Amino acid sequence: MATLPASPSPPWPNPNLNSIPNPNFHPDQSQTLDFDSLMSPQSHHASTDSPESPPTTPPSLLHLSFNQDHACFAAATDNGFRIYNCDPFRELFRREFGGGGIGRVEMLFRCNILALVGGGSQPQYPPTKVMIWDDHQGTCIGELSFRSPVSGVRLRRDRIIVVVEQKIFVYNFADLKLLHQIETIANPKGLCEVSHLSDALVLACPGLHKGQIRIEHFSQKRTKFISAHDSRIACFALTLDGQFVATASTKGTLIRIYDADLGTLLQEVRRGANAAEIFSLAFSSTAQWLAVSSDKGTVHVFGLKVNPNAPENENSHGSSSSDAVIAPSSSSRSFIKFKGVLPKYFNSEWSVARFHLHEGTQYTVAFGVEKNTVIILGMDGCFYKCQFDPAQGGEMTQLEFHNILMSETAL
Repeated sequence: MATLPASPSPPWPNPNLNSIPNPNFHPDQSQTLDFDSLMSPQSHHASTDSPESPPTTPPSLLHLSFNQDHACFAAATDNGFRIYNCDPFRELFRREFGGGGIGRVEMLFRCNILALVGGGSQPQYPPTKVMIWDDHQGTCIGELSFRSPVSGVRLRRDRIIVVVEQKIFVYNFADLKLLHQIETIANPKGLCEVSHLSDALVLACPGLHKGQIRIEHFSQKRTKFISAHDSRIACFALTLDGQFVATASTKGTLIRIYDADLGTLLQEVRRGANAAEIFSLAFSSTAQWLAVSSDKGTVHVFGLKVNPNAPENENSHGSSSSDAVIAPSSSSRSFIKFKGVLPKYFNSEWSVARFHLHEGTQYTVAFGVEKNTVIILGMDGCFYKCQFDPAQGGEMTQLEFHNILMSETAL
């Protein structure tokens, strides 16, 4: 059960743009923000929460996550956290706690407020708490406490969403008031996604049954259940506007895209024939493309046909069918006349482009700011920026590579 700190917190920054604006909050997702401007000189000095001198050896990565517009990402380590810009790549700043580990970092676009959860062998904070960190003050300004370890956190400008093993809590950001509680099936990965582009909050989470996705439309006070797979849900992604949801099961061969409002299946694509663990799914900003990473060491990009407003030339490589929700790819059109006779495998839609990495390493993917680019983050500390050809497809071209753990401290 969530609890608030007994002692009053410092003045709470309000990230809601509809109220008094926070002068340090930059809602324009297209602008380049120098995070150094958000750092107070005092935040560099050692204290209970403030950073100490950097260690001589690289830390161990515990978690990686993109911010909401995929322009930045956060790395949680066994001695603190670091914030990076994606394009151009550079370390923006780091906070190190003299050996105290951070298991999760959740950014709120590019503002100075972050959510931290302790982790590692020597957690800086209890793993059962979500700490609200203000980087201007270099300290935590609030906390949420739970009876079991926190497995996921999501931030919106108006909400804080916390995931524990079988429950999700939704809080008002302005005063940390508990608004909703949602029961789920066992959810050790902390699976949960929320919309960001409108005031209407859409939340996707596991349902109460195997293979089920629950969609909460809070503004409409409506819940939609989608029986997405026969096996357990392994991963899912929600578009920024909450219109579409992509799902993968523990089998990992098929990815399905649903209308989050109606619950109807719009498209099905095939990652491969053999079972795989899906680590990450990501929509492009206009839902024209879907990126997928798995333990097989290959990142796939699929062309989507779910968004009628997407430019036609962006999806020219993908196939189409006027009488089927799930259409065969161009490589399998010769089998259309045998539909219903040959196995479904031969009518599958395959990826447009792919990029091969180390098998077994966990990778998180997102689409870059530059057109037709994909950003790949590895738990081995590797950062890749790749580009795909939407017309020709095939192997992606590597544009950049960095080891984030070896990057120099931001000045």
